[in-house]
Amino acid sequence: METLRLYDFLPSGNGYKIRLLLTQIGMPFDRIEINILEGETRSPEFLSRNPNGKIPVLEIGEGKYLAESNAILMYLSEGTEFLPYDRFLKAQVLQWLFFEQYSHEPFIATSRYWISILGKAEEYQEALKEKHEGGYRALEVMSNHLTGKSFFVGERYTIADIALFAYTHVADEGGFDLSRFKAIQAWIERVKMQPGHIGINQG
Repeated sequence: METLRLYDFLPSGNGYKIRLLLTQIGMPFDRIEINILEGETRSPEFLSRNPNGKIPVLEIGEGKYLAESNAILMYLSEGTEFLPYDRFLKAQVLQWLFFEQYSHEPFIATSRYWISILGKAEEYQEALKEKHEGGYRALEVMSNHLTGKSFFVGERYTIADIALFAYTHVADEGGFDLSRFKAIQAWIERVKMQPGHIGINQG
């Protein structure tokens, strides 16, 4: 089997999801840094891999590419302990993956991008208020769900946790205060204790 190649931008939570899962599965991969701040995802070469011009992209084989971080998580986790076999539990994992991309990431990840990666908090001040409202709504949903639970689905660590952990654990970099969400804080610590865990800045 060919070594997987991950086209990635190190600060990206979406790229981090894939690095974390690959590392925890113990699957070797080559990481290719793509600087999104310098327009490298808009080059003809990159667009031939993902016409949507976004990272991460996983090269599975010659000319075989997969984009969208949560689709990649599903692909890699099939047949592993990170994705339940039971249909209902698997659907619950999908439910949280969709929640992450629709109700969580657009608010929490975007705020972090504007503040900590672009360094333009003042420029986006008004828009950040709206982003923070949506982000806190998502955190409230997560906190309520996690109260009395160890993980998001079936009391075990799955790709649902990986997907939500990626941007939640660095939400403070987007101006979010997690101190009032005790269930989320405890869950973050449990995720960090999982075998093979790596930090977001580890390539």
